[in-house]
Amino acid sequence: MFLTHRPSPLEIEEFINQSRQLSLSYQQVGIAKQSPPGFSIDEASGVLGQGAQTFERAKLALTEWRHFDLGWVELFPRGASIEPGSVVAVLVHHLGFWSLNGCRVLYQTGDMKAGANFGFAYGTLADHAEMGEESFEVLLEPEFEEVIYRIRAVSKPGAVLARIGYPITRVFQERFRRDSIRALQRAIQGA
Repeated sequence: MFLTHRPSPLEIEEFINQSRQLSLSYQQVGIAKQSPPGFSIDEASGVLGQGAQTFERAKLALTEWRHFDLGWVELFPRGASIEPGSVVAVLVHHLGFWSLNGCRVLYQTGDMKAGANFGFAYGTLADHAEMGEESFEVLLEPEFEEVIYRIRAVSKPGAVLARIGYPITRVFQERFRRDSIRALQRAIQGA
């Protein structure tokens, strides 16, 4: 949904309620783990720090959606669960207008309590400008104990405006990945 104004809290709540009834905008759950034809594949990663304490803080920050603390991108509802089935709205401010995009958490990776990786993926709903899946994962690299945040997105334009402005859309997707890494780094350093 594209808007010329910032949506009110009531508009956002109504959007989320309507989104809960929608299906995914693509067919196969799990495409973030694949390279399906016709989709752009984007990956980015960054080092958050070192050691088990940093890894624990990174896992917690991921569950709190701190990787969405970007200023120009916001996630609603605040404090949303990362449990599969949770529906969220991603509010983006770009080029003088706003867009609301519905997503559903689909699956988690790793284990919050044990193991060397943890994360989750969400998929786009029919009211999202894009079609696809995005995974967010933190890993504890065993050799040097580096904590790494990794994003993997598999997407293609869905809405007409996203198709028309696809080169611009790609710039914003790259900016999101870069800013998301920085946001999680700030969250870890500030913990």
